[in-house]
Amino acid sequence: MLLDVAVDLETLSHRYGDRLALDAISLQVAPASVFSLLGPNGSGKSTLFRILATLMAPSSGTARVAGLDVRAERDQVRRRIGVVFQHPSLDAKLTVFENLRHQGHLYGLSGRSLRERIGELLDRFALADRASDRAETLSGGLKRRVELAKALLHAPQVLILDEPSTGLDPAARASLMDHLHQLRDQNGVTTLLTTHLMDEADRCDHIGVLDEGRLVALDGPAELKRRIGGEVLTVSCGDPAKLAAGVKRDFDIEATFVNGVVRIEHETGHAFVPKLVEAYPGEIDSVTVGRPTLDDVFFHLTGHRLWTDGDKSSKIE
Repeated sequence: MLLDVAVDLETLSHRYGDRLALDAISLQVAPASVFSLLGPNGSGKSTLFRILATLMAPSSGTARVAGLDVRAERDQVRRRIGVVFQHPSLDAKLTVFENLRHQGHLYGLSGRSLRERIGELLDRFALADRASDRAETLSGGLKRRVELAKALLHAPQVLILDEPSTGLDPAARASLMDHLHQLRDQNGVTTLLTTHLMDEADRCDHIGVLDEGRLVALDGPAELKRRIGGEVLTVSCGDPAKLAAGVKRDFDIEATFVNGVVRIEHETGHAFVPKLVEAYPGEIDSVTVGRPTLDDVFFHLTGHRLWTDGDKSSKIE
C-alpha cells in the first residue's frame, strides 16, 4: 500500500502525573524519508518513541503510523513497524544468525523463506562473515547493524529508532546513516529516529525540534539554518555578561552569554569582528566566526544549548 503520510500526529499529548511530557504535538512524516526528532534529555523524544512503538498509549490526541491508529489498531501497527531500541536487545550468547532466526519466528517466519530473508539482510549489512559469531563478540557498530537487520526481517514500512547512535564512534554513526539512506532510496522505508546529535540530524531529510515537550520547529536542516541567516560569532572574554551588555548598548545587537562565551548573530559577522575588537580593547580573548549550525538553530529557538540538558542562557534585552 502506497502511503500519503507515514507518520501522522495530531495534538498529541502525554502526562506523567502532573508533568506534561508532550504538549499538543502535530506533525507529518512523508513516506520514504529519514526524519529525526532532535532534542535534549527530557524534551519528550523517548516518550514519543514509546507511543509510536505502541509501548504506551498517549494521554490525548492521535498518532497514526502507516495509516493505522497506535491506540485502536495496535496489533496492525506492530506488523508494519520495525523498532530499534536505545539499548541493545540482542541475546549476547546467541550467534548473529540465531538472533535473526529467533526474531523471524516472533513474526511467524520460518523455513526457507526465513533463511533467504536472513541471507539477504546479512549481505545488505555486510554481516555474512560474522553470521556464526556470538553477539557478545561484536563491536558496537556491528551490533547496531544486527539490530537493524532484526528490525527489517518482516519488511516493515516504517522503521523507528531511539537514539540509534548511542555508544558509536563517528565512523560507525556515519555508516549507520548511510544504511538508513539506502533503505529509503532502495526500499522506500520511512525512518523516524530520536537523537541529540547534531551531525546525525543534519543528514536527515526533515527535523522536528523538541524542547520541554513542545515542537518548536519543523523543517529540513538547510531551511532551519537559513532562519538565522548571516553568521554566528562566538566570543571568549573575561566577563561575558559585561561584554554582552556592551554589545547591546553600543551596537543595538542582541547578544547572549552561556557557558562562559558570548554569542552574536550578525548578517556579516566577519566584517563586524574588527569593530567588536576595537570597541572593547583588551577585553576579548578570541573570536570565531562560522555559518549557522543546527546547534545555533536550537539555541536561537530555545535560548539554551542542546547539550546543556536544559541549562538556560542569559540574554541581554
